Amino acid sequence: MSWAVEEWKEGLSPRVLQKIHELESQVDKLKKERQQRQFQLESLEAALQKQKQKVENEKNEAASLKRENQSLMELCDSLDKAKQKNSHDLQVKESQVNILSGQLNSSKKEIERLEQELKR
Repeated sequence: MSWAVEEWKEGLSPRVLQKIHELESQVDKLKKERQQRQFQLESLEAALQKQKQKVENEKNEAASLKRENQSLMELCDSLDKAKQKNSHDLQVKESQVNILSGQLNSSKKEIERLEQELKR
């Protein structure tokens, strides 16, 4: 088949044949260069897609961490309110204990006084 391809060149001058050979060499060189650039382009596109996926994953992770952080902040607020309530409840109960302790002491003194009175 290559003989048929070369057939059209028969009868051409050596100068024209040389120029055709140079042009064919240049075409082959450009084809190889194009293939290399196509491969580079495909490699760069693959790397770009990989980076885009990585960025997307990091965005999703950041959003997830932001939601988790918000949830933890709400939990901290809730625990802080519970702590304040418990602290307040403790103060109220301590006050009640102090009042009851004072009433108990008063009652003991009253009992002692009444016992002393009975003995007399």
